[in-house]
Amino acid sequence: MQAKTFLKGAFAAAAFTVIGATGAAAQQQFISIGTGGVTGVYYPTGGAICRLVNKDRKEHGIRCSVESTGGSVYNINTIRAGELEFGVAQSDWQFHAYNGSGRDSFIDAGPFENLRAVFSVHPEPISLVTRKDANIKTIADLEGKRVNIGNPGSGTEATWNVVWGAMGKSNDDLALASQLKSSETPGALCDNKIDAFFWAVGNPAALNTEAATTCDVTFAAVTGPAIDKLVADNSFYSKTTIPGGMYAGNPDDIPTFGVGATFVTSADVPEEVVYVVAKAVMSNLEDFKKLHPAFAHLKAETMITNGLSAPLHDGAARAYKELGLM
Repeated sequence: MQAKTFLKGAFAAAAFTVIGATGAAAQQQFISIGTGGVTGVYYPTGGAICRLVNKDRKEHGIRCSVESTGGSVYNINTIRAGELEFGVAQSDWQFHAYNGSGRDSFIDAGPFENLRAVFSVHPEPISLVTRKDANIKTIADLEGKRVNIGNPGSGTEATWNVVWGAMGKSNDDLALASQLKSSETPGALCDNKIDAFFWAVGNPAALNTEAATTCDVTFAAVTGPAIDKLVADNSFYSKTTIPGGMYAGNPDDIPTFGVGATFVTSADVPEEVVYVVAKAVMSNLEDFKKLHPAFAHLKAETMITNGLSAPLHDGAARAYKELGLM
């Protein structure tokens, strides 16, 4: 990771040199965005944000870089530790981190009251990708199967534990609870090393496409009474579908549920920094939407409200008011 101006746990505004009234270029400063695996959608999301920020870095002095990480939970914990300025995280784990709930590490650490939302990004339906000969039609059919549940520290792993637990199951009910990196899952599925992989991802997703074009796969339904209750009890979940025809061999809509990808930071990150980042994206939203197919249907009005269970950072609010969005 590149050297930073900010010290761990000390994002003092004094450490950040802002542009003056004359618009003269500031001393260059570094910010980092925690994302996910390079083959998922979080990594290009971070890249798209940095691309827009860096376009005008001579004016504001901020240089943005992207880090491939373990995903949502890792990003939130690392922001809390002061080692990242920003991160992409599932909406459910944003909620649980802010409230100190949902998983042992968040409960033990207590509420992350300085967690701040910047905006939401793309929806993330749960994809349950199975090899056709494994005869898995719904999530309930996973009992006794070999399933990749998400790499350690990812939002996918955490969501899997919530969903499978809500169904009254534990990982002991699987023949194998694999935790491969997401990039390894299509090969493992098609080589008959696992029977299915579960993850939350924006669509179209490169790994889903890879699996569907390498071997015969079926996208199983993620439905049932336990799923109905989860969605009813938690505002950060919603029922959705993966459109039929998006992936080879799956012509019909696949019913599932999902979360949203959100962009988060800490109250300790200076207002001016968050203002620059938020404005760079929202004032160039049409350009942002062209940077990945998962962004195609984004709307500014919903990006600043949907899935944001932590307070909006003051810098983001300032940008949105200036742009007439609030």
